[in-house]
Amino acid sequence: MPLVFVAVFIEHPTPFMEEFLERLTTLDYPKSRLRLFIHNNVVYHEHHIQRFWEHHRSLFPEAVLVGPEENLQEDEARTMAIEACKKDPGCDYYFSMDSDVALTNPDTLRILIEENRSVIAPMLSRHGKLWSNFWGALSPEGYYYRSEDYIEILQGKRVGLWNVPYITQVYLIKGSVLRSKLAQVNLFMDDGMDPDMVFCRSFRDQGVFMFVSNRDDFGRLVASSNFNTSRLYPDLWQIFDNPVDWREKYVHENYSKIFEDETGVVEQPCPDVYWFPAFSDKMCDQLVETMEAHGEWSGGSHKDERLAGGYENVPTVDIHMNQIGFEKEWLKFLKEYIVPVTEKLYPGYYPKAHAIMNFVVRYRPDEQPSLRPHHDSSTFTINIALNRKGIDYEGGGCRFLRYNCKVESPRKGWSFMHPGRLTHYHEGLPTTRGTRYIMVSFVDP
Repeated sequence: MPLVFVAVFIEHPTPFMEEFLERLTTLDYPKSRLRLFIHNNVVYHEHHIQRFWEHHRSLFPEAVLVGPEENLQEDEARTMAIEACKKDPGCDYYFSMDSDVALTNPDTLRILIEENRSVIAPMLSRHGKLWSNFWGALSPEGYYYRSEDYIEILQGKRVGLWNVPYITQVYLIKGSVLRSKLAQVNLFMDDGMDPDMVFCRSFRDQGVFMFVSNRDDFGRLVASSNFNTSRLYPDLWQIFDNPVDWREKYVHENYSKIFEDETGVVEQPCPDVYWFPAFSDKMCDQLVETMEAHGEWSGGSHKDERLAGGYENVPTVDIHMNQIGFEKEWLKFLKEYIVPVTEKLYPGYYPKAHAIMNFVVRYRPDEQPSLRPHHDSSTFTINIALNRKGIDYEGGGCRFLRYNCKVESPRKGWSFMHPGRLTHYHEGLPTTRGTRYIMVSFVDP
């Protein structure tokens, strides 16, 4: 197998970094034939690199890791990586990848090598956007110009291998081309120009064609402009900018089975009380840790200044989503993931997905162990278990008084859905040990 130098560049804070690094290990290519170079210019991502390296260093026989402490500029780092391939006669290919590339096709490297081109990029774009990693044409000044067929290529209406004037973020170059036509060319450094522009201009000037392929589905680009690293788990807030990555990380792996009639994944433990998978373990853990880090739990008294009237009829020890700045994202989750379930389970009702009361409740034997019988101020309520009975706590659960029906073994990440008023008078059963967390939303009040 050809020897491939894989160069990874983390030049700005990027969401879903753990997943990006893990994909390096799932490339379907012999790891003994890969040489890894990682330039990380972001202090925030140091712990991600460290954790990745602790788990996977044995996979990569030779690797160079350059951290922020080296103070290496982007153009210098890219030059350093590509020069290593230029100087090594054994380097058959140079594969460059930026951190905002989500390469979900493990065969990408093999596919690109088989195309047998001097320079080739897999076509990637941001989900639902026209933003991609190639340009179809250049303006007279050498900048972006939309070619006539750009959108058709991007949307897969025209499929093939395309000769283009500009590629970026991920590409494969033949080592022999670097050591011949480009041997004396500085591919990234030029005062006043960004490294990607210098790179593509260098290839055009030397008459080396650049290609982009949309013959296969290779993955997507991640949007990172609204990534706020001051939060404990900033990926949680990415439901708008990176909905596909967010779903893969935070939605339960069996969620889609709800809509497959034959699987029977949805249960009905009590009349008109449905039980279905909603959150991944990671979503549960990060939501709980975010709330505990925020720390401003209500006292569980009737007086509550967070509410419009200042009075809570059935108080709990809780933190509202708007207290952590997550309300907009939570309402998006309701609209995208809870509304379709509601429409399936309660036919003829079309939710508005409006909710003012969205909060995480904490039950403890020494704080608030249970909740007296009550109705919810909602058309329907969802109640998602955030931790594990028998491990994190004992007791707990919910009893619907009208039906004398209890649900005493909540599953982590699974949601109850039940009508809020009139028919489903219910109580929270006592938590006898540990701490129980649930996420509650009163929908369409």
